[in-house]
Amino acid sequence: MPGPPNSALQHPPLRRRSTVKIGIVGVGHIGKTLAQRLSSAGHDVKVANSRGPHTIEADVLASGARAVPVGEAVVDVDVVILSIPMNRLAQIAPLIAGVPAETVVIDTSNYYPMRDDRITAIEAGQVESLWVTEQLGRPVVKAWNAIGSDSLANKGEPAGSPGRIAIPVAADSDRERGVGMALVEDTGFDAFDAGTLAQSWRQQPGAPCYCTDLTRREMPAALEAADAARLPKRRDLAVAAIQERVGDAATNPDAEYGVRLSRALYM
Repeated sequence: MPGPPNSALQHPPLRRRSTVKIGIVGVGHIGKTLAQRLSSAGHDVKVANSRGPHTIEADVLASGARAVPVGEAVVDVDVVILSIPMNRLAQIAPLIAGVPAETVVIDTSNYYPMRDDRITAIEAGQVESLWVTEQLGRPVVKAWNAIGSDSLANKGEPAGSPGRIAIPVAADSDRERGVGMALVEDTGFDAFDAGTLAQSWRQQPGAPCYCTDLTRREMPAALEAADAARLPKRRDLAVAAIQERVGDAATNPDAEYGVRLSRALYM
């Protein structure tokens, strides 16, 4: 089923109106780039990981982000971005429980059973984002989960650039989806309104828009073509191919191989 019309133009980047206070939990491949891009866009960014602020490398902070303990990252912020593996969400849930209701929580995670252990509800067909909301006890925005880390780090372009890559954003709240879309635009990508969290399975691993570097014009057809029943098998085929190429499931393949592989398997 097609999602609602793309509404990126209805939600201009927040930095045009004010600086947004952002706390990012997790500084892996995705979290690191988000810290760099969002602080470069003029936002007030705090970053944290499970090992402590002294372990966060200087390049993560090079654009102005500040390293803080995890508990401080979610205090006095407009937006919390969770960029951690899905099997660690339960550990962060008590902290998120204390975050004010008006604070927007954005989740970038994806379910990979070989990394996250098997989650029975998701294996039975529950939408990943809905499972996340249950673990955290509050709604989330799903964003930056459907782009490869190398593409996120290296393929951002100014608004209006030909071929600018689009990133789908899903949420149940129009306001929160708008916040997520504005921040996606600030990281150098076209934000695409992908509808509600119930529809966000269309941007899970194995879906046609997942890590295939599509443009805004290409995104509607990719979302419409998604087939929920085929996602797990396609996801696992991609993991197996990557393991064969690089030797393990933790190492990312070179960026262009990853995009070619995703397009071959998912589209």
